[in-house]
Amino acid sequence: MATEEDVRSICLEMPGVSERLSWGQPAWFAKTLMARIWEDGVVTVKTDEREALAAMEPDTYFWTPHHDQSPKLLLIRLEGIDVDELDELLQESYRIAGGRAG
Repeated sequence: MATEEDVRSICLEMPGVSERLSWGQPAWFAKTLMARIWEDGVVTVKTDEREALAAMEPDTYFWTPHHDQSPKLLLIRLEGIDVDELDELLQESYRIAGGRAG
């Protein structure tokens, strides 16, 4: 099971990522928002695989009507994934949010 602290440490290991509050919750930014705590135990990321992930594991991956206008945003219940899966999703979100290596 991944945790908010895992989100924080993975994000802050990436070049140029900063942490600040967004809508009163911890959030991490590359060039743009790459991840944000939506509520306790749930993180928002950007992905090109939103529909596929939600179809395969709807108890873990989902979105709300609030996210309908942003087709790359995906909510993840952290209790449903391990740290390796979280790392992969955050790496993709970093790329989409304009992050760059080294």
